[in-house]
Amino acid sequence: MAAAAGAEADSELDLLGSDSPPARGAMAVPERLQRRALAQQEATARRRQERAAQAVPEERSEVFAAAFARERDAVEALLAPGPPEAAVVEEAAERLQALQRRVTDAVRFLAPYELRQAQETLARLQAALGGRRQQLQPQKRFAFSARKKEAPPPAPDTPAPHPPEGSGEEVAEAGPPLCGFRGAEGQVLELGPDELRQQDVVLAELCSCRVLLRGNPNTLRVSGCRNCTVLCGPVSTSVMVDGCHGCTLALACQQLRTHATRDTQLYTAVVSRTVLEGCTSIRLAPYSWTYPGIEADFEASGLDLHRCHCNLVDDFNWLVPDQPSPNWSIIREDEQVTCWD
Repeated sequence: MAAAAGAEADSELDLLGSDSPPARGAMAVPERLQRRALAQQEATARRRQERAAQAVPEERSEVFAAAFARERDAVEALLAPGPPEAAVVEEAAERLQALQRRVTDAVRFLAPYELRQAQETLARLQAALGGRRQQLQPQKRFAFSARKKEAPPPAPDTPAPHPPEGSGEEVAEAGPPLCGFRGAEGQVLELGPDELRQQDVVLAELCSCRVLLRGNPNTLRVSGCRNCTVLCGPVSTSVMVDGCHGCTLALACQQLRTHATRDTQLYTAVVSRTVLEGCTSIRLAPYSWTYPGIEADFEASGLDLHRCHCNLVDDFNWLVPDQPSPNWSIIREDEQVTCWD
């Protein structure tokens, strides 16, 4: 009997090890074992992915912070006070551009305060770079202003009214912008790449104007404009829209703040969340303006259009967490402007 049992076991082993198709009864046990082993492997892989997903944001944030600090220090060293050298300034510009791309790539896992700190650092370095470039090659200052009626002087006993805080009139009182337009009405206003490169641009008190900014400014402020269309190339750092009404703006930037503005359409590509303060009837859609050379301007700005968004909004006047804000909405796709000519 023992010899018979051994022969039967050897026969089963021969069947499992042979290349010929085994009998149906002999395959039943191995198939169940294979399915069980496969299920265990899949479960183990899922647990590993879950643990990795929990660990990656923190680990990536630490890696980013260390790399960002090294590059920041390198750029600051290149922009240190002293006689400017063209090669050094251009190296600083290239390193800063790479640093901007690093921040854009890290948006997915950085905490909001970490992203804000990084963007503030970028803005500071961009301003320093702009100052060094002006020292190296002083450019003509651009100050465009259209004639408009001057208001009659106030009566001797009547003090001049002080503009409300945040109304946008502070820009007008500060004099003509170094780069931009103020006080024009019913005009088409344009600036090109050479005029805009890393400049701080101001558009103030425009009425019924069409403004085309083809290039890569450092910052943009749109203040006190009425019934205007503003189309702007990628802005390296921040955009501020203040006290505007009935406007349409196309904006791509790191940060966008909109204050005391109403009945306005924003076609945006923003790295961080758009901030609204005291705004009503704001409608948003994806950035869709284009012009020859815009790809190079996006490259220079450090922005990645495919990693920006238009629908992440913080409305400081609407703090109900489980209800959408009535102050802004997304423009329906069939109503969005796709051709700006």
